[in-house]
Amino acid sequence: MIELKSFIINEENAVKYAGAIAAWIKEKTKTGVVLGMSGGIDCCVAARLCQLAGVDIHLVMLPCGDDMKNTRSCDHAMKLIEKFNFSYHIFDIKPAVEALSLPIDLLDCDSGELNMELSLVNIRPRVRMAYLYRFAQLNNRLVIGTDNLSERTIGYFTKWGDGACDFNPLAMLTKQEVYTLARYLEVPDCIINKKPSAGLWDGQTDESELGMTYAQIDAYIINGTSGNPETDRKIEERIAKSAHKRAPIPFFEG
Repeated sequence: MIELKSFIINEENAVKYAGAIAAWIKEKTKTGVVLGMSGGIDCCVAARLCQLAGVDIHLVMLPCGDDMKNTRSCDHAMKLIEKFNFSYHIFDIKPAVEALSLPIDLLDCDSGELNMELSLVNIRPRVRMAYLYRFAQLNNRLVIGTDNLSERTIGYFTKWGDGACDFNPLAMLTKQEVYTLARYLEVPDCIINKKPSAGLWDGQTDESELGMTYAQIDAYIINGTSGNPETDRKIEERIAKSAHKRAPIPFFEG
């Protein structure tokens, strides 16, 4: 079952909802926030909403070797940082990622090539979250999340990776609503116009990996159908398969 939306953000009411979300952010923290900055649309919108709220925000870029340079994500992040004068740090997570990559010859499993690759790339968001929480603890801040409703609905996030946070202002916003706020908040065009990518590997884009567009996912969330029965089936399969990511941790209660 998908979450029902009680509001829709469009160009006409963007100023209203940007203000409402900013006020909500301000209520959630008195000590400031840390945000993992990938140069993508979601984290850029979350950063600008924190700025609108007048919250003390610090951005942390966490490349794994040259991955952010190769995809121009670093350039895009710096465009936002320089335009709006954000404070930031950069930490290379590659040594930590390599330390956690178990040698294949020691693994007693028959996982398949794709799942083996995904298990490796999912180390990165989990390491990034560990860095963010250490930075947050050292500086008495909270970690702000950036996953949107479209991603959460189909489980397109890493459990205990980018899905982990102290609070999330985008959790009930579809991808199209994030774009609407991005335009209102004057996020640089190079960020708005690029194809969404989790940066999991060279050339990766979200929509090519998913086999569907964010517009189709958003339509399914709002209207109950993407307009294509086969795409609806794929979305429903992803919703069912990823239910464990959205559910609270089960506890044995006796």
